[in-house]
Amino acid sequence: MAKSPPRTAIRRPRYGLWLLAIIALGVGGAAWAFREPINGYGSIASAYSARVACSCRFVAGRSLEDCRKDKLAGMEAVTLRDNPEAKSVTARFPLVAEATATYREGYGCVLETWEG
Repeated sequence: MAKSPPRTAIRRPRYGLWLLAIIALGVGGAAWAFREPINGYGSIASAYSARVACSCRFVAGRSLEDCRKDKLAGMEAVTLRDNPEAKSVTARFPLVAEATATYREGYGCVLETWEG
């Protein structure tokens, strides 16, 4: 019995890879086109969240976990981190902005200088 010739693999086009590249370009293009509103929203959201959470934490005396409940709708991406020794709260909007508010006796919570 004669051996049949080996089968060569048939290369199929990689449509999934092209589709993924097109989607990535579309998302990147949209992010670039809307970069100013995104930066503005990120700066304002982080500054507002830092100030409100600092007041909640160090003026009202609540825990940071309890203060997280006070976030407005649409601010789910903002993360909060407190520093009890410095009496400050830092809010961060990922990849865009970060702001810190510090409690000062007689003034309440004050934002650090930021360029908005």
